[in-house]
Amino acid sequence: MVFRQRALSKVYQLIEPGPVVLLTTASRGRPNVMTMSWHMMVEFEPPLIACVVSEANFSFAALRSTGEAVIAIPSRGLADKVVKVGIRSGRTNDKFKRFGLTPLPARLIHAPLIKECFCNLECHVADTRMVRRHNLFILEVAHSWIDPAQKNPKALHHRGYGLFTIDGATLRAKSNMR
Repeated sequence: MVFRQRALSKVYQLIEPGPVVLLTTASRGRPNVMTMSWHMMVEFEPPLIACVVSEANFSFAALRSTGEAVIAIPSRGLADKVVKVGIRSGRTNDKFKRFGLTPLPARLIHAPLIKECFCNLECHVADTRMVRRHNLFILEVAHSWIDPAQKNPKALHHRGYGLFTIDGATLRAKSNMR
């Protein structure tokens, strides 16, 4: 056989579902931001996004209690900040100040948008049935923002252990898929 065995602990590096995002929450008037890689689209309309937020993360309690968050999509220029946000806890840090991110008011929810990100999705928690077992929340996107000043932004994709892939060439293939 020409295949080699791959460690099960490294499978996630091959099945990465989408761009690395920043998830913002706000609880008791205090905003927080965390880095998140484990998410995926589960419905087109209304847009539903499944995401895993560990109970160990400071953002978990805010997401669970407020039922709202912003998914902000950073471009490659924010890679260093994305990593730093991901390795610090919001329990003892104001990560917006510490890492030079600018919170902006959202239209429908209390969690802030991130000015430096090219896309911000205001979300409400739509389903929590899998939170207890898998820390999996289903978020419904209620409002979507794009920064028109950021032309052709390139998103980051986590490959594990500090390795990222940047969006590259686009390929169009004949398809009836949405």
